[in-house]
Formats: sequence, C-alpha cells, structure tokens
Amino acid sequence: MGEQLKVGVIGATGMVGQRFVTLLANHPWFKVTVVAASKHSAGQKYGDAVKGRWKMGETPIPEGVKDLTILDAEDVAAVASQVDFVFSAVHMDKDAIRQLEDEYAKHETPVVSNNSAHRWTPDVPMVVPEINPDHTEVIKYQRERLGTQRGFVAVKPNCSIQSYTPALAAWKQFEPTQVLACTYQAISGAGKTLEGAPEIQGNVIPYIPGEEKKSEDEPLKIWGHVDDEKKAIVPAESPVITSQCLRVPVLYGHTVAAFVNFKQDPTKEELIKALEDYSGEPQRLGLPSAPKQFIQYLDDDFRPQVRYDVNFEHGMGISIGRLRSDKLFDWKFIGLSHNTARGAAGGAIELAELLKAKGYLTAK
Repeated sequence: MGEQLKVGVIGATGMVGQRFVTLLANHPWFKVTVVAASKHSAGQKYGDAVKGRWKMGETPIPEGVKDLTILDAEDVAAVASQVDFVFSAVHMDKDAIRQLEDEYAKHETPVVSNNSAHRWTPDVPMVVPEINPDHTEVIKYQRERLGTQRGFVAVKPNCSIQSYTPALAAWKQFEPTQVLACTYQAISGAGKTLEGAPEIQGNVIPYIPGEEKKSEDEPLKIWGHVDDEKKAIVPAESPVITSQCLRVPVLYGHTVAAFVNFKQDPTKEELIKALEDYSGEPQRLGLPSAPKQFIQYLDDDFRPQVRYDVNFEHGMGISIGRLRSDKLFDWKFIGLSHNTARGAAGGAIELAELLKAKGYLTAK
C-alpha cells in the first residue's frame, strides 16, 4: 500500500486515545507522528502526560510516541499541517466535537472518529467495515457540502451494538423484524478501569445515559442506503429494536442477551452456518486489522465468556453462543464483543484501512 501515512491522534491521553496509540505502534500502513489533547496537556511529553494514568495494563507506552510533545487538539492548523489524517477520541460536548472535526475536514485533513457527535449527520458514513463498506460513497456529497477536496469525517458506531448487529447482518436473508437486546457493558466503556471505578465493585448499574437510544437506532443507519438524490444515508426502517443497557464489573467486553423474530423461518443449522460463513470487504481486501473469522459460533452453553472469548481475533472478532428457540421470540442468543478493540479504536483503525484501500485516505 505504499509508504505509511502520517497520523495524528486527537484526544490521545484518554483511554480510547491510549488504545489508538498502542494499536498503531507497529501498523504497516499508518505511523503516529502527532499526539494532541487538551490545552492542559499541551507542551508535555506524551509519556509524562499519561504517567500515573496509563490504562493499558501491562502494554507499555510505545517508544515511538513516548517522547512526542503533545499539541493542543484545538490548534487545528498546527496539527493538520503535520499529518495526512487524524483519529478523533476527544472528550468534549457534542457540539464542540462536531465543530472541531468539521474544522479538521475543512483543513483538508480527513477525520476517522470514535465519537458519537457526527453519527447522525446524514452525509457522514457510520461504518462497520464488514457490514456497510458501501456507505463510504456518501463522502463525495459531504465534501461537496464542506467545500473540500480531500477532507471529510467518517465515524464508527457505538461499541455495544457490535455484540449483536453483526449477527443480525449475517441473518439479513432471513429478514429479522423485531429485536430485543439487553447489553451488559464493561466499565472501560465509561473510560474507567475497575480500580478507578469503586461504584461498580460488586455492583450492576442499570442505566447508561444515552446508550439505549444508540442501541436501538444506530443499527438502522448501518443497514440503510446511500440516497443519491438526497445526498445522504437513509436509515432502514426495520427491524424494530428495543434495548436495556447495564454497566457490569468487567474491564473489557460487552455481552448481549438478544431475542429475534424473523419473517422467514430459518433452522438453527441455517442460522449457525450464516454466522460462520459471513465475511466482508475487509476479509476480501486482507486489511491489516481485519479478523480472518469475523464471527465465531460456540456450541458450549457456558460460552461466550469474557474471560475466554473477549480477545477472539485480537479483539476484532465477534463471539455468538446459546442460540435456541424462545417462547415469545423465534430465537435468542448471547453475543460478545471487545468494546475498546472492535468497538472503539480497533474498529476505527479498520475503517481507516478500508478508506485507504478505497482511495479516500492518501498522503498530502
């Protein structure tokens, strides 16, 4: 794929920013040349800024990043002048994030964002690369709106929907009509470690602000289509999804208990085969972060478990188990995804790889 592209990580000192930095440490296509964060951290060496709040466990701060001087993420011109594109993991209010990411795009610096601020902007693609890679086609309309030649914003979806949306995508041929999804979400989804979250010790928190709406609505945008007349992504109208989202005392891994009704009448064998056979453009293109097996099905009734399965395919694969018939729904199952790999930084990096392979990310 030619020489490495120069990458900036804005919001580099937070948990997701740290995950970006570690996952990009030896990336064959991308090289982190700029780290940026708040004005409070700007001017410090990255290693000094995250000392005492490094949340990646035993994974060390990458040597190539440790001595980089942190820039102010809001100094867009300074950051943009040194990189080909940026990953965004900033922690600000949504209006400020939208404004900042648009400003980078208008500085002809594409943004691949982990944030939710632009997920419902109609001409911003929200992509799970294995499911809706074609949504990148809307970028031409976004560039038209922004008045840019190469700048744009692309986003990855909410972390928890990765535990069930891939299975439903694999089952599209059977026409799912109704879905109930109850998610049990790791504390790292709130940017915390178990040690840094005394409120979760021995506890389950029954509410995560904004999470249920994301869980119910975001899959419909992913299953939507690019409307050339509207120059926008039009969400699908079905299936109807309802959800409840709970925070549990787990560090990494979002688990779902999901229930599904179908218009068709698939057998259990057909459903499992559809999961195991499902793959997408990342697998065909051989993207560096793409799992070889996107979805695995586990026959053991005690799986999937976070302890054994969260790191399947380096955290980029999805684990499904306990598929069985139900008294109220047609079928029910348990799903598991890694919330900061597939669900956050890893998913955004795979999206960037897809964008590079399709020619949307290039050297300046």
